Amino acid sequence: MNAKAHPIARSDHLDGRAVSLLVVCCFFWGLQQVLVKATLPELAPIFQASVRFVGATVLLWLWCRWHGVKMLGPADSLAPGLLAGLLFAGEFACMFIGLGHTTASRLTVFLYTSPFWVALLVPLFVPTERLRPAQWLGLACAFIAVVFALWDSFTHQGPGSTWAGDLLGLGAGLFWGLTTVVIRSTRLATAAPEPLLTYQVTVSAVVLPILSLALGEPWQWHWSPFAATSVALQTVIGAFASYLAWMWLLSRYPATKVSAFVFLTPLFALLFGTLWLGETVTVNLLAAMALVAVGIVLVNRKAPARG
Repeated sequence: MNAKAHPIARSDHLDGRAVSLLVVCCFFWGLQQVLVKATLPELAPIFQASVRFVGATVLLWLWCRWHGVKMLGPADSLAPGLLAGLLFAGEFACMFIGLGHTTASRLTVFLYTSPFWVALLVPLFVPTERLRPAQWLGLACAFIAVVFALWDSFTHQGPGSTWAGDLLGLGAGLFWGLTTVVIRSTRLATAAPEPLLTYQVTVSAVVLPILSLALGEPWQWHWSPFAATSVALQTVIGAFASYLAWMWLLSRYPATKVSAFVFLTPLFALLFGTLWLGETVTVNLLAAMALVAVGIVLVNRKAPARG
């Protein structure tokens, strides 16, 4: 028997539990980009993404069966759920292909432009999430950070140019932001984390294999121990546990603040990309990271108390 549904209690600020969970998620997501890129020589990008989401769908089904939770939300959540799933699949298609054309740390900077789109669009549908001037300043800092990072790719042409991958990373950030907007501005806003994740991983598990076949990617089933470990981590922690936690956070905390906080992920991606893959760190990229950090602080400041 399914547990009785209760209204979801929402908070207007990020408490210690939310901040701790976000830091852990951001740490792994930064590592995840490096894992994906390091696995690309063995497994094609969209095929690699397909495997992780098929696996995540199975894990989510087992989770829901174990806890007696419904995988799908109310009937009126199906249409926005499918839309969120298509946007989610688009995000990962851009991200996995983009990692073949740019560094993991650079792509992650562009991927995490998603709060721009959230901040611009969510307040149109959810008036309580309008940003204050200080928070807009924080997003402006993040925007300048993107300009710094893009400057490198468009001024460096020829072999080793990263502009194609950088733009795909920016596209992935747009898709992620739009996914969050759909979740917060439709019937999905009151859905439990499990149905939210079900729509996204299930649609991705259907769409991405079709896209992989359409692109003519080879489906390699003889994996090295490293590739098998990489895909297992991406599936269990990345596509299942961390995204379930993300859905839980979105259902209980302001989307603008949750989304802005994940600007920490590029810092972790830069660390892992440099130490593991030996990726080059430029002055512009470091400046972008610093501005991202300032943006996080400004966007997440509490409103001053009114006397």
